[in-house]
Order: sequence, then structure tokens, then C-alpha cells
Amino acid sequence: MMGFDLSMNSVKPQNGNLTQFLKTDQTLLSSVRPGDLVKGVVLEKNSKRLVVDLGRAGTGAVYWNEMQNAREIVRGLKIGDELSAKVIQVDNEEGMIELSLSQADKQKAWSELQEIKDKEEVLTVKASKFNRGGLIAEMHGLPAFLPVSQLAQEHYPKAAPEDKAKIAAALEALVGQELKVKIIDLNSRTNKLIVSERAANEISIKELAKNYEVGQVVEGIVSGVADFGAFLKFTDNPVVEGLIHVSELDWREVVNPKEVLNVDDVVKAKIIDIKDGRISLSLKALKTDPWLTASEKFKEGEVVKGLVYNFNPFGAVINLDKEIQGQIHVTEFGGVLEMKKVLTAGETYQFIVQEVKPTERRIVLKLKP
Repeated sequence: MMGFDLSMNSVKPQNGNLTQFLKTDQTLLSSVRPGDLVKGVVLEKNSKRLVVDLGRAGTGAVYWNEMQNAREIVRGLKIGDELSAKVIQVDNEEGMIELSLSQADKQKAWSELQEIKDKEEVLTVKASKFNRGGLIAEMHGLPAFLPVSQLAQEHYPKAAPEDKAKIAAALEALVGQELKVKIIDLNSRTNKLIVSERAANEISIKELAKNYEVGQVVEGIVSGVADFGAFLKFTDNPVVEGLIHVSELDWREVVNPKEVLNVDDVVKAKIIDIKDGRISLSLKALKTDPWLTASEKFKEGEVVKGLVYNFNPFGAVINLDKEIQGQIHVTEFGGVLEMKKVLTAGETYQFIVQEVKPTERRIVLKLKP
């Protein structure tokens, strides 16, 4: 069989000869398969199709529907321009290799993103919208999802998980902002592209956390208060932020952290744990343990005044002074409903001290008849 030169100068689609030639010499089609990315040169452009010289692979065509899907690409193309395309069909009715420009762009984008993920590179993206689960941005023309759980600590909503309105407001405030992220999961088949701001910050935060140690006292500014505790930005390095859990705010039970701290308060705290770059802090560790002298302040059998601070399934928590709380068990009343008929939160009553157990940090009370 005669050899043929398929270079751009030698192949001209005249009078259907090119189509007939491709149908008779199928050996040239064996080098490409559906899904392959190919490069070629534009031979012909009209309103119905693009004809592309694919070199040794043969000749391809981008038809009207695919031209519509890639209008922006097609608009800028002219005869002789190079392009990348994805093979849809190797041998269609015209003997052409059917091509897609839009799918090629997407496939190229997925390949580039996979390479970025493999190299663990950090990219800058701008959040364009949000939903209840997180933020949406664009990477290489593809939608990327940044879940709430993958936000950096400084951007993480300072709200309880059930407070959806506060979380939504916090996410909305991030729309339009540039964020540094790493790709943590991608799948071109399912169009999944998940990114993480937290992962992008982990290396730098972990390195910065090495400058601190457990037991160290630090000064910081309260950057957020939530039901579970308060966030503290270190004054010596505001990039570093620690969490004071609600249980570490005071020696007494604290229901609302805002009773102890408010945003912009400047306080000192003690580092009690450093794990994976996360720093846990304590306020109460810098306070004298009031239970060391509890047995001196309160004696079994004496009558004391106490304010009802909080109810729980086991009974009521009673403020005996600013530092020490006692408990009265629900069985003293017969049930929770009966207890709430007798006691009112915020009201002061007289109680009898039944037991003082400093080692258990517990004072058991009984309502004075």
C-alpha cells in the first residue's frame, strides 16, 4: 500500500477525498482510543465543524454540538492554530476521529490538579459562594469544595454545630476572600474536588507550635467565644491560636463561656497540650484550686446560702461562693419536674451541707426545710 503524508501542507479535505481515504486506510486509526488526549492543527473551520490534522493518528473533527460546548475556545481558533482535544469516537460515519474540545480542557485540568495533589502544592483560591456544608471556589475551571471542617482555625465558625444561622453568616463573610488550600481528594469520574485550608496551614502551624511547650504561660487576645470554649490568638504571634475548652475556664462549672471571657479580652493562659499543631490552653491552671481549702470554708451539718446556677438530669448545681459549687441530687425532690417546681434558677435558698468531699471536688447539699 502506498504511503501518505498527513502533514498540514499535504492533506486537503477536497471533494470528500479525505473522508474516503480515512475509510480505506484504517491502520492510521489504531494509535488512538476513545478518551485519549490528542494534539492537532486546524485544517478547516466553518459553522458546522472543525477539521483537525492529528498527524500520524489521522484527521479529526469537532462537530456543531461540541463547538457549542466550547464556544470560547472555537471563537479564537483560525486555520493553522494548534489545539488539544479528547477522542470521543475513533471512526465515525464520515471516517473521522470525533473530538471534543470542552472535555479535553476538563481532562487536562483534572490531570494538572492530580499533579498538584501529588506534589502537595498549596494554591490560592477565592471563595465564590457558600452552602451549609462549606465554601465553593474554582480551580482550573472546575468547582472545588472546601468543607467547614477543613477551614483553618482562624476561619472556623465560632458557633455550636446546631447554630446554623451563625455558621452560615461566618461562611458568607469568607465569600470573595482569597484562601490558601491544598487538594485532599479528587476524582474526575465523580467530579469530586475537595480542598482544605487546614491542611495548607498545617505545616506552618506545626512548625510554629514547636516554639511553644506544655506548661508555658502565654498571653493572648480572645478571638472567638463558642459554647465549647474560647479561642485565643497569641500576642507574640497572632497566626498561632489556641483553644480554651469550657472545662478549663474555671474550677467551677461554666455553662456559658461568656460569663468568663469576651471577644478582645486580653488574658494569660497555660499550655496544657500540644498535638498535631493544635494548642490546648487553660485559665483555671493559673488559678489557685479552691477545693484545697473547701473543708475549711464549709462544714458538714451547717446551714449555707446558695444560688441555683444550673439544672441537669442529676439535680441542681448551686453557687456557694464565687469559686465553689455544691450539688443537690434530684432524688431529694422525687424527679426533675418536682425539683423545678421547688427551685428556680437564679434564686437563692438555704441549704444544709451533708457532705464535703474535696478530693472529689464535691459538696452534697440538702434543701433546708
